[in-house]
Amino acid sequence: MRIYTISLILLSTLFSCKKDANEADRSAYFGGEIINPTNDYVLLFSPNSQVENSDTLFLNKDNRFFTKLNPLKSGLYTFIHGGQYQMVLLEPKDSVMLRLNTIDFDESLVFTGDGARKNNFLIKIFLENEADQANFINISQMEPEKFENYIDSSRTERLNGLAEFSEKRKLSPLFDKVAETSVNYSYYSAKEMYPFAYYGYKNLKDYKNLPPGFYDYRKDIDYNIGSLGDFFIYNRFLYSHFNNMALAEFYANAPEDAVFNRNSVVYNLEKLNLMNERITNDTIKNKLLKNTARDFISMCEDTSAVKQIIASYLQKTTNEDDKVYIERLYSAINQLKPGMVIPDVKLVNYNNELHTFSDLITQPTVIYFWSSNLKIHYKNSHYKIRDLKKKYPNINFIAININDNDKKYWKRTLDEFKFPVDSEYQFKDPFNAKQTLVLNTVYKIIVVDKDMRIVDTFYNMFHSKFEDKLKDLNE
Repeated sequence: MRIYTISLILLSTLFSCKKDANEADRSAYFGGEIINPTNDYVLLFSPNSQVENSDTLFLNKDNRFFTKLNPLKSGLYTFIHGGQYQMVLLEPKDSVMLRLNTIDFDESLVFTGDGARKNNFLIKIFLENEADQANFINISQMEPEKFENYIDSSRTERLNGLAEFSEKRKLSPLFDKVAETSVNYSYYSAKEMYPFAYYGYKNLKDYKNLPPGFYDYRKDIDYNIGSLGDFFIYNRFLYSHFNNMALAEFYANAPEDAVFNRNSVVYNLEKLNLMNERITNDTIKNKLLKNTARDFISMCEDTSAVKQIIASYLQKTTNEDDKVYIERLYSAINQLKPGMVIPDVKLVNYNNELHTFSDLITQPTVIYFWSSNLKIHYKNSHYKIRDLKKKYPNINFIAININDNDKKYWKRTLDEFKFPVDSEYQFKDPFNAKQTLVLNTVYKIIVVDKDMRIVDTFYNMFHSKFEDKLKDLNE
């Protein structure tokens, strides 16, 4: 991993220096300021790069960072701070600076400098798309014709706005491609998700009754936009699309009155088949295959079905590292079934003292997780656990913060909200611990007995089934 650390104070000097013409044509600058940082660095990923190829841009004492990219690979770069991420379009001769507040990450994000206008426009489209997503549950209850008219009108308005913006500024074909994809594939996603929301799982078979031409846009789909392989709008569409396309196979093999089952092995095998048949770009295909297999084996308890999915996946992917990941995930999940002893991972407490589960678990115990980046969740979960501790005095509760950043930011959250620190921990080795415990979400809860044997796993501490289990263990 390459590490860059340079003060923004040097920025004016760098820009005023005389550069070699060829170098200037191939390079770009990227930097900015983070308000209310949750760690001391920003990760920057080149297009289609892996974690090990990311750049770590450390914040200086003023919470600013800066780097020069030379030679620059034009495209969408992903930057991450404290588990939250966004994208920036960088092309040669750009000098893009950002400013954001982690409390309102996307909404506060503003770009300045050469290359800022195109990125501010892309953020505007992103926020409009996210507002549509937030409102989707409402508009998805419209009758199909009315729904179509609503989203068609919105799409046309945004494409017209993009055409006007691009024409005035004569921006690059790459910008036009990214912006058009943002608008069009968000529109496509809405159509792909519509039948699931409108009909519901019970009546999803009625998706066949949608108006003729509802999916006419599918003739325009490009499954292999390699330059946008990391673009979340494009990826969100692809997942929704294959979820929808596989419905035909599900209902062809189900009784007339069948309720849709997202964990059907037939349905998920068909998704893998469709991805393999329609996508030729290995990077895009492998990512979709991996995440589809991961989600299935993480949620399905049918061992035979899981083995079928893994066999199909291993036959289709060309990424050897992904194969190892899926096989390790399957092995880890098998170690976390009820009755198994929970792996004895290492933890660090508020005072930086080392512990393990075997040190801490001497009675029935609830292990729950939280992230400093999800404020609503960590507040609600801690307040809920506070009440549960009073109701179930014979049960121990352990909170684990899953962030892998500097401990001062974790402690700052605990201090700010005055959470009791006697049962608060972080992982000693977050990366491996999260893999060992198969932590794909902070909502996971693991309940163990006094002998560290797993009793059950839940994903909602507010569900009645969770409290029913606590009542049994508290006796």
